[in-house]
Amino acid sequence: MSAPERIPPQPGVTVDEALERGELTIHGRIADASNAVLYATAELSGRRVPCVYKPVAGERPLWDFPDGTLAQREVAAYEVSRALGWDVVPPTVLRDDPLGGGMCQLWVGPVPDDDESDDADADEADEAVTGGPESLLGLIEAERPEPGWKAVGRAEVDAGRSALLVHVDDERLRRIATLDAVINNGDRKGGHLLPLADGRLYGIDHGVTFHTEDKLRTLLWGWAGEPLPAAVLTALRGLDAELADGRPLFTRLLTLITEAECRALRARTAALLSSGRHPLPGGEWPAIPWPLI
Repeated sequence: MSAPERIPPQPGVTVDEALERGELTIHGRIADASNAVLYATAELSGRRVPCVYKPVAGERPLWDFPDGTLAQREVAAYEVSRALGWDVVPPTVLRDDPLGGGMCQLWVGPVPDDDESDDADADEADEAVTGGPESLLGLIEAERPEPGWKAVGRAEVDAGRSALLVHVDDERLRRIATLDAVINNGDRKGGHLLPLADGRLYGIDHGVTFHTEDKLRTLLWGWAGEPLPAAVLTALRGLDAELADGRPLFTRLLTLITEAECRALRARTAALLSSGRHPLPGGEWPAIPWPLI
């Protein structure tokens, strides 16, 4: 996979605009993905943005998600993240080219096969994932976690042996756990969490979301049943207001997911506000995804 030549970005072009309207150049395919995932760059008015492109044509149909596309759900997750005021999902847009339409998202992580960069977008990408999932999650032999960590539950690590799955007690991670509860994320693995060197934390891969039935499956159960912090409740109230009929967010989501899914999103948000607590596993769906990473 060859890396693109870097050129300075031009003022006035946002990342979202470059992703949505810039000329898209495909540089290679990301291995080990269940659907087609391509590394690309989008260039508009001299601003070149590294991105991941997931064409709809490369999606494998899911029997329990018959409506819409995974790409649309990824964009809907980004819109909800923005409405919460957290921006824990990288900028994500829909495009029509070059492979028949798909999702285009800012690349977060080292640019493949490229050790040099001289534009701001590449610098942002290159500084990511310094700690990796192991800085956020762990499997330990002890019965209880160390201070600063939350217990999720026991997981089988090999035949006849289990370990305690834990994650850090971190407010950034708590925001992602709350977002997952709101969008009903059915696949929050450790590899979908990207910590940046500057302290930001992104969540990616939101194609299996927004189902009307309870599908929440995540590694972030450490706060299950605990009270939601005041700042999280404030963000949820803001989201709840934006999900009212006729509001721009609700109108936008209706173009990405079904009306029933939009109303289920509203109901989940209202339920979190009513309980004031992180949700508990539903019991009718595996609570933890596999593999863990």
